Parts: sequence; structure tokens; C-alpha cells
Amino acid sequence: MFHEHRDIVTTLKTENAHFKKVFNKHNDLHDKIEKAEEGGVDHINPVEIESMKKEKLKLKDEAYAMIMDYKKHN
Repeated sequence: MFHEHRDIVTTLKTENAHFKKVFNKHNDLHDKIEKAEEGGVDHINPVEIESMKKEKLKLKDEAYAMIMDYKKHN
């Protein structure tokens, strides 16, 4: 996620606990969604997958806003 901002992401993950939490939760959801869509997780229904996708997108938007804020102030 955000390969074009790799240096900022690395900095924020070490300096901002909230960013790190958001970033890690996004990545965890990404992995869960992939496994569910590949059939690796039987107990997740399509409605739950859609809910996870919406949460993942919200987390991505939040992380992006923090990256843009960092760029603006540094």
C-alpha cells in the first residue's frame, strides 16, 4: 500500500502509533479478504467480506490522509 510514499510510510510507522495501527489493520484485512475470496476461510460469507472491504477502504483513506498531512508539514 502506498508504494510511492514508501519513505513516509516507514517514518510514520515508527513515529506515529495510530498510523502503525491503521496500516497494520489494513494489511490484516487485506490478507483475510484474499483468503476468504480464494475459499481458504469457509465461515466468512459474502456480506462479511463486503463489510471488511469497506472497512479496509476506510482505513486506507485514513492512512492516506495522514501521509498527505505529513507531506504538507514536513
